[in-house]
Amino acid sequence: MSEKTPPVCSYEGSDYQDRFWDQGARAYEDAVESIALKRLLPDRGEFMLELGAGAGRNTPRYANFRRIALLDYSRTQLEQARDRLGDSDRYVYVAADVYRLPFVQGVFDAATMIRTLHHMTEPQLALSQVWDVMKTDGVFILEAANKRNLKAMFRYLVGKQDWSPYTPEPVEFAELNFDFHPKSVRRYLRQAGFTIERQLTVSHFRVGWLKRNIPHNVLTALDSALQWTGRWIQVSPSVFSRCRVTGKESPLAEDLLFKCPVCNTPLKGSQQDLVCESCGKKWEYRDGIYDFRVDSGN
Repeated sequence: MSEKTPPVCSYEGSDYQDRFWDQGARAYEDAVESIALKRLLPDRGEFMLELGAGAGRNTPRYANFRRIALLDYSRTQLEQARDRLGDSDRYVYVAADVYRLPFVQGVFDAATMIRTLHHMTEPQLALSQVWDVMKTDGVFILEAANKRNLKAMFRYLVGKQDWSPYTPEPVEFAELNFDFHPKSVRRYLRQAGFTIERQLTVSHFRVGWLKRNIPHNVLTALDSALQWTGRWIQVSPSVFSRCRVTGKESPLAEDLLFKCPVCNTPLKGSQQDLVCESCGKKWEYRDGIYDFRVDSGN
């Protein structure tokens, strides 16, 4: 793989969990995302990969999995997740770039990417990396920010925004923050090798005055009742897709988890610094967190 990968949106040093979720009046969004995940997650599993795990907001919702690997580019976000969840052998904390995942092929039987794709300049490249590290028949749950939502369509109609919600290309509404057309997201998934099984629309009522004037439990109940409409029409700000890994053969079983993200050589060892036997790169393990970030000084 090339030394160069697309730019990464880093939350290093951010208080995102506290500012945006805990103190940011996002109880409605958190509740409806929890409902969507519950509807889409497998009943049980062995090893889950949580991409863009952040401070571990969603991790407790994966209780039916024996092990969970939390991956985020920000080490400080993972430190917050570790402080929240603990140092149990059930969790593997990994700082890495989604464009060069440091895992051997076919190691995960499920994966989630929630509120993460919208930071991707090359979403199909990221999704192909996810497909590569998953087992055949594995379940992948993707959340995507929808540019063709009702608010955007109304603003475009009355001339309050200049970009069209109907065109297939992503719109970058802030630096490294993108909304995607749902048809484009479906295309990215299929091209990466996933088969889409089910789609839910989420956060239908993500409007400030609605959240201020209508009780949280009422909005949550209404949103829950509407999520199934994602099968036919997708005009909410957020779309969840449950996908299946198809078109691949599972590799021979190996008792290895990591590979070098530079040269793809499998790495031996655990809970210690890892050294690639091929290229000589050293990957740090410190305070319970593996650091595979190529541009972080490794």
